Amino acid sequence: MASVNPFNLSDSEEEAERRPNETVDTERTPSDGAPGPPPGNPFSPSADTEPPTLLLSSNRTSPSGEGSVSVAATAAMAAETRITVDGIAAQLLRDQYILTALEFHTELLEAGRELPRLRDYFSNPGNFERQSGTPPAKDQVLGPGGPLNRAGSISTLDSLDFARYSDDGNRESDERVAESEVPSQERKNFKSSAEIQESIRPLEKRALNFLVNEYLLKNEYKLSAITFSDENDDQDFELWDDVGLNIPKPPDLLQLYRNCGTPLSSPRDKVDVSVGVEFADLSGNGIVQDAPKKPDLSHQQQTEVVQELEYQISLLNTEKQSLAEQIKKLQSEIQTLKRTVSSPPPSTLDLGSQKTSNPSTFSTDAVSVPPTDNGQYLDIRGDSEPEAKEDPPSAQNISQPPTQSHSKLKSRPPIQFDQPNRKLSPAFQQALMSFCRMCSDSRLGAEVSRIADSEESVMLMLGRCLPHIVPNVLLAKREELIPLILCTACLHPEPKERDQLLHILFNLIKRPDDEQRQMILTGCVAFARHVGPTRVEAELLPQCWEQINHKYPERRLLVAESCGALAPYLPKEIRSSLVLSMLQQMLAEDKADMVREAVVKSLAIIMGYIDDPDKYSQGFELMLLSLGDPSERVVSAVHQVFIPAFAAWTTELGSLQNTLIPSLLARIEKLLMQGEHGLDEHKLHMFLSALQSLIPPLFAVVLLNAPFTSRAKLNGDIPAIEVTRFPRPASPLQDVATIIGSREMLSALLLLYDYQLEQEGTTGWDSLLWVVNQLLPQLIEIVGRINVSSSTCVHEFSRFFWRLCRTFGKIFTNTKVKPQFQEILRLSEENVDTSAGNDILCKATVPIYATGVLTCYNQDEDRKLLVGFLEDVMTTLSLSHAPLDSLKASFVELGANPVYHELLLTVLWYGVVHTSALVRCTAARMFELLVKGVNETLVAQRVVPALITLSSDPEISVRISTIPAFGTIMETVTQKELLERVKMQLASFLEDPQYQDQHSLHMEIIRTFGRVGPNAEPRFRDEFVLPHLHKLALANNSQTTEMKRIDVATQLFEAYSALSCCFISEEVMVNHFLPGLRCLRADMEQLSPEHEGILSSMIKECEIKIENRGMADAQGSMSIASSLVGEDAKTKFLSKMGQLTTSGAMLANVFQRKK
Repeated sequence: MASVNPFNLSDSEEEAERRPNETVDTERTPSDGAPGPPPGNPFSPSADTEPPTLLLSSNRTSPSGEGSVSVAATAAMAAETRITVDGIAAQLLRDQYILTALEFHTELLEAGRELPRLRDYFSNPGNFERQSGTPPAKDQVLGPGGPLNRAGSISTLDSLDFARYSDDGNRESDERVAESEVPSQERKNFKSSAEIQESIRPLEKRALNFLVNEYLLKNEYKLSAITFSDENDDQDFELWDDVGLNIPKPPDLLQLYRNCGTPLSSPRDKVDVSVGVEFADLSGNGIVQDAPKKPDLSHQQQTEVVQELEYQISLLNTEKQSLAEQIKKLQSEIQTLKRTVSSPPPSTLDLGSQKTSNPSTFSTDAVSVPPTDNGQYLDIRGDSEPEAKEDPPSAQNISQPPTQSHSKLKSRPPIQFDQPNRKLSPAFQQALMSFCRMCSDSRLGAEVSRIADSEESVMLMLGRCLPHIVPNVLLAKREELIPLILCTACLHPEPKERDQLLHILFNLIKRPDDEQRQMILTGCVAFARHVGPTRVEAELLPQCWEQINHKYPERRLLVAESCGALAPYLPKEIRSSLVLSMLQQMLAEDKADMVREAVVKSLAIIMGYIDDPDKYSQGFELMLLSLGDPSERVVSAVHQVFIPAFAAWTTELGSLQNTLIPSLLARIEKLLMQGEHGLDEHKLHMFLSALQSLIPPLFAVVLLNAPFTSRAKLNGDIPAIEVTRFPRPASPLQDVATIIGSREMLSALLLLYDYQLEQEGTTGWDSLLWVVNQLLPQLIEIVGRINVSSSTCVHEFSRFFWRLCRTFGKIFTNTKVKPQFQEILRLSEENVDTSAGNDILCKATVPIYATGVLTCYNQDEDRKLLVGFLEDVMTTLSLSHAPLDSLKASFVELGANPVYHELLLTVLWYGVVHTSALVRCTAARMFELLVKGVNETLVAQRVVPALITLSSDPEISVRISTIPAFGTIMETVTQKELLERVKMQLASFLEDPQYQDQHSLHMEIIRTFGRVGPNAEPRFRDEFVLPHLHKLALANNSQTTEMKRIDVATQLFEAYSALSCCFISEEVMVNHFLPGLRCLRADMEQLSPEHEGILSSMIKECEIKIENRGMADAQGSMSIASSLVGEDAKTKFLSKMGQLTTSGAMLANVFQRKK
């Protein structure tokens, strides 16, 4: 028989014709994968490459004298039994006769009968690499039995045969090696680049990208690796499975480079040769030879090879016979035990006698079946007699207890087949059946040929197949595998396989979306329910821990959500220790908002199941940590989920009223003490919002610990709860009905609650008495220490009291809350005696009581109470000459809601018609705050008539107090008729002779013009504001009183500074703006030389701008601000400002607009 060189790139046509009938054994099925690397692959040597040689171990070569004996013994045994070549291969590999197996593999290749078992073994580089990670020596290979001398052909790179495993049908490779990169002595092994110009394929590119990234990281090219990873963001460089090739990870680039010149396996048309050697490479003395390739072997070499193989076969046959005898003995014992348990069915065959009559069939199956199958299969491989399949589990499951095997199989009736009345020998029958085209020797073929007949065997099969299936499923469809993976992981008997399957589950999708994560979480919960807390702790939690720092936020999000979903199914000590620590670490360290949000929700679930009182302090710190998170979505999750769950736990501990709420109040008080020079409003909001979220559970505690709780009955007609009875909850967990248990129970309790407050009082009601006697007084004291000018604090506390009163009800508010405020806010002039320190009406208590308590209910009596309170405060503060800050804060807070505009106008009208001029002045100033939020209709109908009335007041101070409100109307209103009315009123103040000497009026008008001028209508500014400022500046030049003159000059300086940023037409600039500045400069030359320099610079720049504009086309109005952006002007302006001194108290706040 002519030898076949396994290193040839393809078989010749003559060889293909010589082996037409051998395709049954050699052709690869689709399940075996695509052929090896095609021509052009730089890792595949050309046909003229010198073949490597194999170093044979001489101590296993039999003497030539024993050859005839071996042949005779082999012939005798062949006559008695028949064994398959696969059985021989399996025995050689099992006993670590690696070189003998390689020789056997080579001979099979020469005969054109490739054996998949040997092919897969020798093509897997993992079987020959050193475990230490060090590349093996050039002439050494490490097999399962230790280091072996190897030929170059063992250094196979089939694991890099990417085209072989790709999904496209093109088998040709496109890998190229530049000639400049290959040593000259190796160039002959490769084709020129002109012959291989195809583009790289996707799978090849992903595999090479993985190896390049691995090389960069190992050699400290971190920046390059990061850039490379960013440029390939569609690939996960941490997982080889992400490449998409169902093969082990190949060696790194360094090892590939060192072995790049080693001849590798090459493809064949029908026989997939992964590893092979020529007979010419073998020498009898076992010395490596580099002689040229010879077409034929010498007779001596053939004899030596045959003797070696015959010797090994004889040893294997002897061992096989010994094992067969042991199997028969064990089978006999099994049958005896089965008979003792229960009498066998009549149709059961005598397996012992059956196997005695057909030993070849039995021994072949026994050798080829992997031990992990546990025998629970219906095997259709290679049986010559159908009766042999009668009871294979009993024949092979010798490692399990007999009772277990019997319990698994007793439910399946024995299978019988009709036997033909023929006298064919078993050998002939087996040879005849061998012509059926079945592939049972590959991995997939072995799985297909065996049908599981028990739950355990199904799980074993799925555990073996799923790792090969998952990488070949599209990423978008991998969630379809979740039920299969989970079911297998639940029922698989091997912990290692279960761990691998759960690892696949958590790494199934690189960046799972919401729906995919929900599917995985649902599966994890189902798994946990099935297996119990011990396995959840041992198998699922490690998967979470491994991915806690994964680079993709979606994977970390899956971990955070898993911790919450699995919390009910974990051991309680793990729930309150390991899982809590994991979530705490993620909350503190994770940078993704969505991950921290999920962490907060999972922490809330942990708080719902935790029962260790010692963990309270840790839960409180977690609440504060999450409340201080910069992300709004995280803080929202805290209020919606975490705080309600934490409050429910503290309620069970009895520490909601005793510990949790007092702790937050203590922190607020400490914050106020530290914030005398500047309050940290963010922290105040954080603590107060937490208190606000605790109001629903606090009310639930009051209801459930009331004297009437035991009398609550659900039977009978229970009225429904009004929709507006409670504030809208932020989440279902903050709904009082959810906390209580049901809306029916809440309705029954509310009826008894209102009746108890009205009729029976609070005696013995400790939970409510704590609210009335401890919580409310402490809150009111805190409110009195808040700076009333802080609108944020006022708003926060107002919302808190509003929710508190609405939750506890109207009766509670009227009988418990309002009396405590009214006791403090005694509306009398003595109560605002600031000299005596009794200034409670000037504190934030007034706006918080008005906006947080009196606005809770909107019925007529409630509105009347609010109106009366505001009128009393306005009157008391005015008559006491006290600051109006508390009243202004109340108007600002209420004015933000249009519902209260009419009410506030009613209060102001009360002030307009009041007999005291002080009250009328206060009312006039309050209109300035209200105008900005009121619609123009109300301004025209209610505000302007009231101001016109006050502008004609007998008291000049009242008239002057209306000017800021008129200015605000000019700034905000757009109706021309309304603006004309206001303009006429202001003109009367400026032009009426009776006001010529009113210094206070002039000061107020100039201040108002400087405030509203930049935002007012341009026509109003050009035709009214600037001309009258010019007149006032001119009149101030002739002012004889120095103090009045410097006051007006200072106010004019601020007004002109503010108006200089506006667009002013050239005409107005020449006629009014520049003349007004010159008049002001004349005053400043005498009164404040520091200001004179700044005014001179402004005047010079304006004059230059006018000259330049006169030379060019007129562009309309110009901006004085734009004229100051030149570098010279800016430098002069800033240098002059830096020279200003604070010699006069009136000049200290230059450029600060006075309100």
